[in-house]
Amino acid sequence: MAKVTKKSVEEIVSAVGGTDNIESVTHCVTRLRFILHDESKVDQETLENIDIVRGSFSSSGQYQVIIGQGAVEKAYAFLQEITGKEGSSKDEVKEKAGKKQNAFQRFIRMLADIFIPILPAIVTAGLLLGINNILTGPGIFFDEQSLIDVYPQWSGIAAMISVIASAAFVFLPALIGWSAVTKFGGSPLLGIVLGLILVHPDLLSAYGYADASAAGEVPVWNLFGLEVESIGYQGQVLPVLLASYVLAKIELYLKKRVPDVISMLVVAPGALLITGLLSFIIIGPVTFAIGNAITDFFVATFDSFALLGGLLYGLLYAPMVVTGLHHTFLAVDLQLIGSTGGTFLWPILALSNIAQGAAAFAMILATKDQNLRGLASSSGISAFLGVTEPALFGVNLRFRFPFVCAIIGSAMASMFITVNGVLATSIGVGGIPGVFSIFPEDWIPFIIGMVIAIVVPFVLTITYAKVKKIEV
Repeated sequence: MAKVTKKSVEEIVSAVGGTDNIESVTHCVTRLRFILHDESKVDQETLENIDIVRGSFSSSGQYQVIIGQGAVEKAYAFLQEITGKEGSSKDEVKEKAGKKQNAFQRFIRMLADIFIPILPAIVTAGLLLGINNILTGPGIFFDEQSLIDVYPQWSGIAAMISVIASAAFVFLPALIGWSAVTKFGGSPLLGIVLGLILVHPDLLSAYGYADASAAGEVPVWNLFGLEVESIGYQGQVLPVLLASYVLAKIELYLKKRVPDVISMLVVAPGALLITGLLSFIIIGPVTFAIGNAITDFFVATFDSFALLGGLLYGLLYAPMVVTGLHHTFLAVDLQLIGSTGGTFLWPILALSNIAQGAAAFAMILATKDQNLRGLASSSGISAFLGVTEPALFGVNLRFRFPFVCAIIGSAMASMFITVNGVLATSIGVGGIPGVFSIFPEDWIPFIIGMVIAIVVPFVLTITYAKVKKIEV
């Protein structure tokens, strides 16, 4: 990777339209994030030929330039010196970017802002559940027996790991409540309490609702003649999302109107009580039905048209990453895990990431450019470990044909695993380590899927480059 210099950063400023075209800028771990007055002034070809630039793209109202971990901080320091602009916080940049988006884009951004902060907890839980799978899954090391069946002294460890790993999913509404209420401008602590209310142990668990309903034994509260089902919302996403929005708005409304002297006695108790009642009477039942309908739709589709479902999701997942639409399906994954105990969508995500990494690796052989080879190597490793951004934007989309080869490989691998009914117990690391989040009985078809996702994009990318005599 080339050394970051003031001259190279000056070239970036010029390529994005000059200082006058920069409204604000911040940076993340690998990218400079610009809010530009006019993105049509960007000279992308010149920009991506600058030695320190690994790729660039426009997303969510921001023009993002990939520099690389560590180097981006040096580039940002030079950028402030050159432009004379004070750095903006990520929240300020997001707010400005949001003004450039339509309603649908803002909705997708909202989902991302809610779910991304809780991803570390969910991914960690997924990895730990993977360890638990290894210990408790029959047939992995011994015929029809698990490791703890043969070595029962490990059963206590397995049970403890299960408790630690499953906590994030058992109390998922509390995590979502914290993040969602924070996003909507309310008090995070009230969001946590709201989520815990919805999974209170005195309520009938959502997991037992179907059996209780069939037996006519669903407990109810009688509210002046109105019967309200006393059920929890374990593993549900929509109830706590909508309830969090209502809670935040009620809290903000009361804060503006209640005198400070009695604020502590009125605002939080009032907001929580009103939201809690609305959650059990209206919000919960309605969104519970909607969530189950969404789950039933996906399950029925993949049960009846597994091949087609795998093909479409495998083809479309990477393009959805480019547009940000993939954040929507995180909620669907969580809903599937909560309702059915496993998700068939997340394994496709893992294969898509692997396919993008394989296409990036193929570019090492398809190019003579030493800088590109270095970028392809590091970004390929990153994609195999679940972070596709450098491979996707820095290599594959930049030359287009590796991206196409990757989604073809992803689609083929996805068709194979969906036909074989591969399920993930949880959301984990979306690359090769993702195998640990797969049910042990599905490991073999998933590993075959991984091989397809590696070989097909790799071979197609090299073949296309040689046949078309593409020089990059």
